[in-house]
Amino acid sequence: MSAVSTREESPRLVSAITEPAEAKAAGFQLPWRRIGIYAVLAIGFFMLGATPMWLRARHNAAEREVVQHELRLAQLENRLMAAAIDARRGDYEPARQAASDFFTSLRNQIAQGGNSDLSEIQRVGLENVLAQRDDIITLLARNDPAAADRLSSLHAAYSRTMSDVPPPASGVESS
Repeated sequence: MSAVSTREESPRLVSAITEPAEAKAAGFQLPWRRIGIYAVLAIGFFMLGATPMWLRARHNAAEREVVQHELRLAQLENRLMAAAIDARRGDYEPARQAASDFFTSLRNQIAQGGNSDLSEIQRVGLENVLAQRDDIITLLARNDPAAADRLSSLHAAYSRTMSDVPPPASGVESS
């Protein structure tokens, strides 16, 4: 009986061996539905993890903009103060360079219009400060001691103009 069963299996083995590979591949189906579900879940978990990071990055970018705004205004005032201090000490050339940098930065801020770090009222008020540019640069170039007093009064006018107006509203609350 074992010989008979062996003979019966032989044709099956022969046909399985001689069966083309394409027929075997056609019989195997990928579980597309399961793959689709896994892909949707993977994308969902990725988005679930990426959303808090995106929100935090957006908040940090807004905070960075506020800090950069404050930094640019502080640098502007520091240039003016450096010019006044250098002129008081009799260092007229560094004072002239610092004053020139201050006036250049101030002119750039005023020229930016609505994109400026200054409000409209501040820009109008600081145009009077900018109008004194040539006189102060000339005094510093001549090594005139009166330049120190002019720079001090210019700083006082600058401070008044900047403190009369609250800073522009921003979307970020300070903590």
